[in-house]
Amino acid sequence: MVVVFCTGRVSPVSKERLRLATCTESMAAEFLQKNGYRIIARNYRCGFGEIDIIASERRTICFVEVKARRSARFGLPEEAITDLKKRHITKTALAYLKDKKLNSQKLRFDVLSITYLDQRPQIRLIRDAFSLGGHYSY
Repeated sequence: MVVVFCTGRVSPVSKERLRLATCTESMAAEFLQKNGYRIIARNYRCGFGEIDIIASERRTICFVEVKARRSARFGLPEEAITDLKKRHITKTALAYLKDKKLNSQKLRFDVLSITYLDQRPQIRLIRDAFSLGGHYSY
């Protein structure tokens, strides 16, 4: 067994990542609002996982996963969303719908990808990036 002790301090690298993540999610929310989305919630958490942004567009609830990379050197940000991550997102989305009694609402899973090229963000919105896959019901 390996025991790991936490000092309670956050490394400078972790602080930088946290700052970048917060900035990226704020930029994503602003981008979505400018493109007709209404933000309902940010960083929604339950036992299954977390959803970065929950928004509505027209009459559809959109669960948005935000991914960012400092460069495209290791691939596009959206390529980091694994099947396991998709399952966590869909289960969390269904829990949200059940909790808010929105069971008959149309839903969609979007991905907002941000790549920082020469310190300038390149934003890409992928609507309907993945689906429930027919495995779940609500």
